[in-house]
Amino acid sequence: MDDEQTIWEGSSSQWLHFPVYLLCGLLSVLVVPLIYGIARWIQNRCRRYTITTQRIRIATGVFSRKTDEVELYRVTDYRLVEPFWQRMFGLGNIVVSSSDDANPTVSLEGIRNAAALRDELRKHVEACRDRKRVRVSELE
Repeated sequence: MDDEQTIWEGSSSQWLHFPVYLLCGLLSVLVVPLIYGIARWIQNRCRRYTITTQRIRIATGVFSRKTDEVELYRVTDYRLVEPFWQRMFGLGNIVVSSSDDANPTVSLEGIRNAAALRDELRKHVEACRDRKRVRVSELE
């Protein structure tokens, strides 16, 4: 069995929450919006995505951590979603569907060069299926 290697690691772009930060800046005379903006920044900063040759791992949480994983051979579909606001900054969301009961859908949000990462992910999903001799059949 080959060793697991990291293909990509990163987090969501802070541009995802730019409207919140802008609003907090404009209303900075009030303490509550400022605290809310800082909390959103920290929350986003603590979300970590890791794609390896065998799985997708999403770690979230500031004080307590939660890590969700999806094995690559279980991935059934990938979708690229590029909202207008994110496209302005070269960002996109990759939505991955899987046959995993615990995580049927995972989203990697605010990813720079999302289309290229989706293509890279697709390549490694196929390679992982080949290594494990897994085939996905669609029944109607």
